[in-house]
Amino acid sequence: MPPLPAALTSSMLYFQMVIMAGTVMLAYYFEYTDTFTVNVQGFFCHDSAYRKPYPGPEDSSAVPPVLLYSLAAGVPVLVIIVGETAVFCLQLATRDFENQEKTILTGDCCYINPLVRRTVRFLGIYTFGLFATDIFVNAGQVVTGNLAPHFLALCKPNYTALGCQQYTQFISGEEACTGNPDLIMRARKTFPSKEAALSVYAAMYLTMYITNTIKAKGTRLAKPVLCLGLMCLAFLTGLNRVAEYRNHWSDVIAGFLVGISIAVFLVVCVVNNFKGRQPENEHIRTDNLTQMPMISIPRAESPLEKNHITAFAEVT
Repeated sequence: MPPLPAALTSSMLYFQMVIMAGTVMLAYYFEYTDTFTVNVQGFFCHDSAYRKPYPGPEDSSAVPPVLLYSLAAGVPVLVIIVGETAVFCLQLATRDFENQEKTILTGDCCYINPLVRRTVRFLGIYTFGLFATDIFVNAGQVVTGNLAPHFLALCKPNYTALGCQQYTQFISGEEACTGNPDLIMRARKTFPSKEAALSVYAAMYLTMYITNTIKAKGTRLAKPVLCLGLMCLAFLTGLNRVAEYRNHWSDVIAGFLVGISIAVFLVVCVVNNFKGRQPENEHIRTDNLTQMPMISIPRAESPLEKNHITAFAEVT
């Protein structure tokens, strides 16, 4: 396959940068602005699903946001850099460097170290997926406006003024709450769980990277243990959200589904299970084989077959 022209390659690179910048900006507007209005969902008087005690601010959680975001941003970067460096060193040791990918900047003129290209590619896709997961989660929270288990503790509704004589009476409208508006608005954004989605996305992406990239001997047991450990940490993060009355089970399960779906899509359809492009010499060899004309080789006559034909002629 001939290499892409330099102009087309540069255009694709700029297009990818524009997509990345747009994704970051959209995540910023969801996270730090009031551009998108949260749906105000009503509730029943004295609903037991929302009467859990207030667990305190997010910073007091067993898995605070600072720790979660640091691990989701730092651990994959460290693992991918170490993994790609190890793979590159093994390729140098086996003298397989000449068969590696060419750089998209220099084309056919020279070879370049594929370590930088692969590392930037895998980390760039991971970063894009991280922001995409945040956008999907925020969009779901804005559209649904699902209430947290501790919503009534923050809402502090005046049941007498609302006329809550029966448990089946439905209350709607923002004026029903008398608590802190910022805390109430935050308690309306729980479905799906952002912490569950980000943690399982990072764990799934790293699990698939380790499984598809590390092929060294002696890792038959180490890889499953490491991958299961990552998935277990993500699962415990979701359990902690439910145990602290910060999310419902449905919020955590939905977050898991969002994170797993985005990670699997990016790994399978975008980075092709972390496999690089086919080396240039293999493309040339394949093209030569497909363009090679078919050659008919004359069939050699066997002496036994010749004697058999002569004997058959004498009999007849």
